[in-house]
Amino acid sequence: MKITHISSATVLIENKSTKILTDPWLIGDVYYGSWTHYPPLEDSSLSQLNDVDYIYISHIHPDHMSRETLEKLNPEIPVLIHNYESKFLKNNLIKWGRKVIELNHGDKFHCGDGLNIRIYAADDCDPEICFKFFGCGKMESKFGSTGIDTMSVIENGEKTILNVNDCPFELSRKALNRVMRDYNEIDLLLVGYTGAGSYPQCWHYSDEDKLLKYGMAKKNKFLKMGLDFLNNVKPKYYMPFAGTYVLKGKYAKLEKFKVVPELQEALEFYEKNYSGKGFLLNSYEYHDLNTGNVSKQYDPVDYEEKMHYVENVLSKEKYDYELDEEPTLEQVESLLFNCYKRYNEKREEIKFNSDTNVYIYLPENKMCKISCKGEGFKVIDRDDFRGEKCVTYKLDNKLLYRILKGPRFAHWNNAEIGSHISFSRNPEKYERGLYYSMNFFHS
Repeated sequence: MKITHISSATVLIENKSTKILTDPWLIGDVYYGSWTHYPPLEDSSLSQLNDVDYIYISHIHPDHMSRETLEKLNPEIPVLIHNYESKFLKNNLIKWGRKVIELNHGDKFHCGDGLNIRIYAADDCDPEICFKFFGCGKMESKFGSTGIDTMSVIENGEKTILNVNDCPFELSRKALNRVMRDYNEIDLLLVGYTGAGSYPQCWHYSDEDKLLKYGMAKKNKFLKMGLDFLNNVKPKYYMPFAGTYVLKGKYAKLEKFKVVPELQEALEFYEKNYSGKGFLLNSYEYHDLNTGNVSKQYDPVDYEEKMHYVENVLSKEKYDYELDEEPTLEQVESLLFNCYKRYNEKREEIKFNSDTNVYIYLPENKMCKISCKGEGFKVIDRDDFRGEKCVTYKLDNKLLYRILKGPRFAHWNNAEIGSHISFSRNPEKYERGLYYSMNFFHS
């Protein structure tokens, strides 16, 4: 049994003649063009993967389910996903021509040659009690968000791999306990070491030093989260992976404020704080689970070289939405009533109420003022904005128009993760329910 790292969260697991590919993002850019691979991948790499038996997709985010990649892979390869109550992921995959197999929480699926997979929903409302793995009301009420992540175990009866990819540790405890009941020993843990999102690089702070300070705090938080997984699972081997993207286009300037550790830095942190054996793999290199050997020693990324590439090559590229026509205020305003209706229904559903107002920058020097306690919305002049208790959203009008039209065109969450939205808030307080509800502000 061996595991080959392709890029980011994409790995290939082989046992005899059976192969499973995970979270394929191999070509193209994601999050409306702002995320791209570094080091760059050759498109020709896809030809090596068209003979896999199954594809496992952990969750809906495009760096784990790249449409461009999936449309280039053999359409006969079935895709394994969790049986979410929401069928958003399934429906999209079917629309893209994929065959989908849904697995219930913790159920074993036989892939062939003795290779098995189990998929576990990483949401700490107890899915075995409520049987809702997506859109769980308890989760939404407690956290103001919905758990969308899954972890998976792939094993051949002798060797066991646990892939926790993007799962937040604090929302994974019950799922992790279930895994450890099902499997006494984990031979290899694939563990994330960083987090995506807009914070801190997209937030308006007074100086760069403050941005870097918050970035360091975020970096340490996610390194610690990876350590929590290690200390709870106690695997024989572990591999930090995923999170190796860089920003391109006009927001490439934010790259240095993400403060994401390089893979080598993550490994060094875990080696200092955990007694197990860690390793890293360059693209298309592999680890043999039977011998514990790697095909080639890891060649670390040169940070200065990477940043030179970002600043001098990637920063000059354009996003596809920049080619759209500039929307008029009238076009945007025509969508706002339905946007507010959907947003307010979700806000009421999760019982979120706040005196905070949300302001969205609109074309023609206008703003949309949105109540977080059911008092409606209105369009105002930017000159009338006073900056009272509020959160502001500012983004390219062309992308805004796509988002307001609906998820078929673009979505708030993906735009945020892609660093396309700049934010400010007064006071400096995070209200999770606000951002979750705003994901539904579309027509």
